[in-house]
Amino acid sequence: MIYPEAKFSPGGDRYILVEFGNEMNLELNFLGQGLGAVIKQSAIKGVIETAPAFASILVHYDPDLIGYHDLVRELSTLINGLGSIEDIELPSRLFYLPCCYLDPWTRECVEDYQEKIHDKQSDPELVAELNGLSGVDELVRVHSGTEYWVASLGFWPGLPFMMPLDPRCRLTAPKYNPPRTWTPKGAVGMGGASTAIYPVSTPGGYQIFGRTPVPIWDTQASFPEFEQNICLFKPGDRVKFVPISEQEFIDTEKRVADKSYVYNVVDYQKFSVSQYKNWLNSIDTDKRF
Repeated sequence: MIYPEAKFSPGGDRYILVEFGNEMNLELNFLGQGLGAVIKQSAIKGVIETAPAFASILVHYDPDLIGYHDLVRELSTLINGLGSIEDIELPSRLFYLPCCYLDPWTRECVEDYQEKIHDKQSDPELVAELNGLSGVDELVRVHSGTEYWVASLGFWPGLPFMMPLDPRCRLTAPKYNPPRTWTPKGAVGMGGASTAIYPVSTPGGYQIFGRTPVPIWDTQASFPEFEQNICLFKPGDRVKFVPISEQEFIDTEKRVADKSYVYNVVDYQKFSVSQYKNWLNSIDTDKRF
């Protein structure tokens, strides 16, 4: 549900959690990111940084410079000044990210899990079946058919939690139970209604069915995109997966290794919530893409 008013909760003595609802909803994320933008513009004394999640935003502050109740009042004023959701405009970059779907690396990971932990159905087949798709080829077509909204970063540094902007490409999938002990770096997968990319080789629980050869987290700043931030994405960015073959994956991996790879990114644009909702009203959201 969407709360009639934002809820404020203390997170220790240096954080405030602002909640707009208790569901995965793009509009709630637009609200959270809209609040984050005006917090940055207002330069409230004592506020250090913000971190949005799907339906909330965490505000980090210095209690020596501003108290909890004073900051709640400041945040309430900013929320009231946001106006309607339709009035929100957010800076957004668009990344075209190569993805090798149904790749041998995530397949090896799944097969290792099946052999050693739990004999489950293969991830792409499971996701296709649960979403009423004809098979894994349609899964690739649907999953790559939309831009994804980066709602938040978390779990591991640089890992984006993303939601499809085109509801006709919406998919859902359960998490592993129990989780995997390892996941290939760059694996693309789903848990619930969220798509994510694993920035490093790590344990995980999302259903995986693709892999990108390009880094999304780089502490060495090997590419210009990482000079200001070790994470490729920021909340409010958009990602469009571009299907590539296994050979194209290998070729791209070589270009990443010799630093000749160039990210395909459209620099900051204004993402208008009102224009997005107008577009939603122009399509039949009940039909699959």
